[in-house]
Amino acid sequence: MSKETVFSNARIVLEDDILSGSILIRDGKIADISEGNSVAGEDFEGDYIIPGLVELHTDHLEGHYQPRPGIRWHKTAAVQAHDAQIVTSGITTVFDCLRMGADEDGGFEHGEMREMADAIQSAEKEGRLRAEHLIHLRCEVSADNVLEHFADFENDPHVRLVSLMDHAPGQRQFQTMDQYIFYYQKKRGLSDEAFARFVAKRQAESARNSTPHRNAIAKACAERGITVASHDDATLSHVDEAIDNGVRLAEFPTSFDAARASHEHGMSVLMGAPNIVRGKSHSGNIAARDLAEMGVLDVLSSDYVPLSLLHAPFILADEVESITLAKAIAMVTSTPARTVSLDDRGRIATGLRADLVRVHRSHGVPVTRSVWRQGRRVA
Repeated sequence: MSKETVFSNARIVLEDDILSGSILIRDGKIADISEGNSVAGEDFEGDYIIPGLVELHTDHLEGHYQPRPGIRWHKTAAVQAHDAQIVTSGITTVFDCLRMGADEDGGFEHGEMREMADAIQSAEKEGRLRAEHLIHLRCEVSADNVLEHFADFENDPHVRLVSLMDHAPGQRQFQTMDQYIFYYQKKRGLSDEAFARFVAKRQAESARNSTPHRNAIAKACAERGITVASHDDATLSHVDEAIDNGVRLAEFPTSFDAARASHEHGMSVLMGAPNIVRGKSHSGNIAARDLAEMGVLDVLSSDYVPLSLLHAPFILADEVESITLAKAIAMVTSTPARTVSLDDRGRIATGLRADLVRVHRSHGVPVTRSVWRQGRRVA
């Protein structure tokens, strides 16, 4: 027997409009959308109903797994805590970032991220999770061992997104030494001599490894149908390199020229929702709001604050004249879903998954009231 649910008296956020009306859900999918109020079903009292948010880049799981330097938490417990905060922020599809590539100065041991992926998938099978969890491998292409780490995921169908990163000094995010000194010398308390050795080692690794590792991983992703993202592109030559590597997602470009060129070449430009909420980048790079005003911002990511993914679109709709709420919500729903070829979600349309969020917002920070995944209430 089919199971039906009706949500009525809601402001339904479609991809390009907002409709006052009702939604019929049948067997986990959206069966009908009708304009006008209905006496049947759950009364939303004029609250918004939006698609479940699609999160492509979050480092949030890392914070639960490593809550203090040198501390490793129970993996399943870390996953459950992460999932709970993700879902109550309105996120129904999340790409958990796992770091590939490490050395004695940072990162995770070989096999550690494979164990974390196994913990996520076991938790999923045991019914512990409320959001759908997929995997985003963040590949530090300058690291000597990144291909070894990447090989642990050779046959994992949960891997749907791979980003190519190089955090060496003089590269991309750290084109100026001022930023690199703050991140690595001051935070680690290194002497000038020790820092000079650290920088020389990183630069040598980047020169030796970056291009061959980048090309090898991009080739493997093309063969497996995995979406590839570039990371922190700063120059037009970086964008050209991304085009050659088949990149579809440009994460956190650090210059206006790189963002504009990426967008014009059909890549989805992703910036951090915390950047929108704070009004600036935490690392001193370009402001996401400026890209939004230029019309070259396509996708938002919560990065390190899950609730920012729900909060930021309302700020954009309030403060950027050219961006409607429907357009802003698309940056966290339909556009990220399309970018990674998840065509069964991200929009409120008949036949798609009933991944839905009830949101109340009179002013300020929006409130998540209820969340459904495939028609089943999960928060």
